[in-house]
Amino acid sequence: MAKPSKNQVSYLTRGLPQPGGKLPLFDDQGQEIDIRTIRACIKAGWAEPWFANPLKPDWLVCRLTDSGREAVATYDETAKAKSLGVD
Repeated sequence: MAKPSKNQVSYLTRGLPQPGGKLPLFDDQGQEIDIRTIRACIKAGWAEPWFANPLKPDWLVCRLTDSGREAVATYDETAKAKSLGVD
């Protein structure tokens, strides 16, 4: 399985506590999530389009998949191991 980048993990992680795993359209600073990040997560199977937004049809509203949850968990475990000096 491919490993998500730091930006992808940041994006995917924000869907964990949301109902239905809804992923954000904007980051913590109110900036739109880069469409390349969203599309890469969809291509990897970590996110899936959820529904069309009738007010902003160009916005891609997505939700986290089970594979996305696994990718975030694996990333967190790897980061934790590295911080402890374990390879």
